[in-house]
Amino acid sequence: MVNDQQLDPFMLDLFHSELENQSRVLEAGLVKAEAEQSPAAIEPLMRAAHSLKGAARIVTLDLAVKLAHAMEDMLSAAQRGQYRLRSSDVDKLLSANDVFLRLAATEAMGIPAALAAEESVIGAVSQELRDALAHPAAEPAAPLAAKPAPDPAAGPTPGPTPGPTPGPETALAPPQPQPKPKPAEKADDGSVRVFVENLNRLTGLAGACLVETRTLRPLAAALERIKQGQRLLGSTLEQALEALNGGAVADVQARLEEALGHIERIETLLPAHISDFDRFARKLELLADRLYDESVMSRMRPFSDGLHGFSRMVRDLAKSLGKSVEFEIRGESTHVDRDILEKLEAPLNHLLRNAIDHGIEPPEVRLAAGKRAEGKLILEARHVSGVLEIVVADDGGGIDLDHLRAKVLDRKYATREVVESLSPAELLDFLFLPGFSTASQVTEISGRGVGLDIVQSMVREVAGNCRIETRPGQGTRFILQLPLTLSVVRTLLVEIGKQTYGVALTRIDRVLCLAPSELQVVEDRQFCRYGDRTIGLVDAQQVLELPQVPRESEALSILVLSDRLNRYGLVVDRFLGQRDLVVVPLHPRLGKVPNVSAGAILEDGAPVLILDVDDLVRSLDNLLGQGALRKVGQREGAARSGRKRILVVDDSLTVREVERRLLEHRGYLVSLAVDGMDGWNAVQAGGFDLVVTDVDMPRMDGIELVRRIKSARHTAAIPVMIVSYKDQEEYRMKGLEAGASYYLTKSSFQDETLVNAVQELIGEPTLG
Repeated sequence: MVNDQQLDPFMLDLFHSELENQSRVLEAGLVKAEAEQSPAAIEPLMRAAHSLKGAARIVTLDLAVKLAHAMEDMLSAAQRGQYRLRSSDVDKLLSANDVFLRLAATEAMGIPAALAAEESVIGAVSQELRDALAHPAAEPAAPLAAKPAPDPAAGPTPGPTPGPTPGPETALAPPQPQPKPKPAEKADDGSVRVFVENLNRLTGLAGACLVETRTLRPLAAALERIKQGQRLLGSTLEQALEALNGGAVADVQARLEEALGHIERIETLLPAHISDFDRFARKLELLADRLYDESVMSRMRPFSDGLHGFSRMVRDLAKSLGKSVEFEIRGESTHVDRDILEKLEAPLNHLLRNAIDHGIEPPEVRLAAGKRAEGKLILEARHVSGVLEIVVADDGGGIDLDHLRAKVLDRKYATREVVESLSPAELLDFLFLPGFSTASQVTEISGRGVGLDIVQSMVREVAGNCRIETRPGQGTRFILQLPLTLSVVRTLLVEIGKQTYGVALTRIDRVLCLAPSELQVVEDRQFCRYGDRTIGLVDAQQVLELPQVPRESEALSILVLSDRLNRYGLVVDRFLGQRDLVVVPLHPRLGKVPNVSAGAILEDGAPVLILDVDDLVRSLDNLLGQGALRKVGQREGAARSGRKRILVVDDSLTVREVERRLLEHRGYLVSLAVDGMDGWNAVQAGGFDLVVTDVDMPRMDGIELVRRIKSARHTAAIPVMIVSYKDQEEYRMKGLEAGASYYLTKSSFQDETLVNAVQELIGEPTLG
């Protein structure tokens, strides 16, 4: 076991985050895998164990490596169809994951000591897993996809076709035909079961119907313009008649009078038709609205369906802590989109446990403060101004802002000057950082901040926001504002480079309209001031890599966007107004399109892209880090940064950070991608001198990434280096045959091998 003093606190924090994430994946997925026994259910579990093994190896925690390796071996065999998981095997895997869950509940720097205390448990569980794998059950292993006959009342349960794990050689194989869904069946309670795919199609058709009916309004306006033109025509003919009066052109005059008669008749009919058409358009739009609302409501479930035994959990936890808590749930009948409801369990679990453990004081402390001995904890769901609002409120001691400032300084997240200037709301945002805690010792139950990054991640994932309100001695409120449904998003439409884009309103801090004279330049970067805050400006055309188009207005339209630590001003061409957009998901074949989350169709039938604010913030941060910003209004052609750029592609947070730190320490500019598809999208954007990639990654593995880079004309010249834990010769040969220049193992982190290989491929960090 490595001595605590030898370990990098930063790396332990990263490993702690990896523990939290991957152990949750394992805990949630093992029960599902036991029931489903399919490669699709087991594959993410195998990856989670593999990531834990790799992260533990990076921080030299050998016991954790041993345990994760034993889990990975069993899951890998089951995923390949060589071993069938029995109920007893799942019990052993859950016991093994319990060790990781306990480590995840430990403060980062205490992990080595906690791991040492688990040594006997790890040895026993690892041996049990190895023994089970070496001596499978007497009966032959059944195919992983085999399942018991489904309950007829539950409808068909299509699953993946059994077979080998899809890889580069099988990724393009045609999909197996799925069973044709049976008609919807009526349940005993009077409700109707509808297949998810049918419901999604219904919602999509209703949304399309709504969009199409709105096109009638522009047509009605066009008819009105025709009427105005006709009126002008009549006036012109009248003038012509006056000019002909007294002449010898009686026939012409008669024809003109006849034409005027026709126009008069048309003028009589047209207003009635326009009125009828407008009434039809309004009725049809109302009908489409009702159709869409009904289809959306069929996706809704009462909030009570997602409470998952919270009342029992609050009672038992409060009792174990020697506290008395009155738990009240409000708005149990509030309708919540089922997809959002499923995502709420983990965030609410963290918020409730935090409130009991660190929010509500012990009875004697409450009595001394003049409060009731029994604390009050409220969980509420309600619809407010077109959004779903979830509130978790306690009447405890509140959050000590001075103590929080001290923790921020202690963790070196900001300088003293910055911390002292932060508003309470800005200071409370630090609680959402991974692993951040105001507690001096994090318990197994919770720690104010431990798990709050999960809350923020879930909220951001559905384009919502979260804020904290706290009053010393009176309590704390966590307020989650979420969309009513994931099929519609309320956006601000903006124009960038003569194209229209949508940005979720919940992700915009504020909008500004400034004159160019109000901008400031510090260290060759443009800023603006809002109140006492300084906001760096970035041109949206540059971020989205669009051809530069001159703006028609001199005034600057600015979207203020932020993450937990930084705030940016995105300069767009102009604001086009608010709009509720029916979300159209991008085709899976596109992968993750940089800076874009989805699409939509406007009333006139024009397509519009909905921007991914989290992606935008990362892109803004990358541009700032590379020093490649173009000033607002500046022409293309600014000189590229004089430093060489490297793209690191790895699905392990820990490994990505290790490689980034190694390479940035040597002077290279480093960008990060979380998997092969994300890496391929980044490479296509151009500008990289080298790509460093792992092999095992979701969506696209490293071998396929190398093949794509080397087969595309515009990226073939980029050298690629593979850095993987897989040290078998077959993988090394696959990587080199695909076109990689180097195949290194991750032991190269411990010496100069990685850096030396990088310098051999692309030379020194600065452009020569």
